[in-house]
Amino acid sequence: MVHHSSPRLDASFSALSDATRRGVLEQLGREDASITALAQSFCMTLTGMKKHIGVLEQAGLVTTEKVGRVRTCKLGPGRLEDETAWLDRYRQLWDARFDELDRVVSELKQKERIDGQQ
Repeated sequence: MVHHSSPRLDASFSALSDATRRGVLEQLGREDASITALAQSFCMTLTGMKKHIGVLEQAGLVTTEKVGRVRTCKLGPGRLEDETAWLDRYRQLWDARFDELDRVVSELKQKERIDGQQ
């Protein structure tokens, strides 16, 4: 069995697999926020939010900057281009497979109609 490994894709998809982290990205897409503000808006502890932010930072999806006692989060430089390309390749693969399945089903229906008329 062949295994393909891409640590960057693994980190991104792992980060995106959690609903809270996806919500954090949506919120940061609207405006930068402190970890404290994010924790409050998601009704979670500061420690829990720090862990989520750490995962997003490791994936390059979020950056943080500490000014005084406040750590502000913003969207990172990662634009999910590699992830989108990976998804597009699989979308094309599945589209081709479903197109072939549609063709086979149409042929079977056509054959069924012909056989039913005889």
